[in-house]
Amino acid sequence: MIDDDHIRDLIAGLARPHCSGGDVVERAAILAAGSDAAAMVEWIIAHGGAPEAPAAVTTPSGLHGARQHDNRRVALPSRYVLPAGALR
Repeated sequence: MIDDDHIRDLIAGLARPHCSGGDVVERAAILAAGSDAAAMVEWIIAHGGAPEAPAAVTTPSGLHGARQHDNRRVALPSRYVLPAGALR
């Protein structure tokens, strides 16, 4: 298991400033870091971070819209937003 300080250092290296005054980390960057991604996401949540809401999914329309409606997928967040001061 990765220790708390190591995870914070990894996330600080991946994060960039967010318009809220906090920091934002891309999910793809977490996965590409090669470390334990689940532990990193748990650390973010435990320190006040939250997944950014995914874009709204519209209901397909048209001739085959009803058939496509049955194939819904769970949208994973693309970014995690940390509050100001969480990485200090």
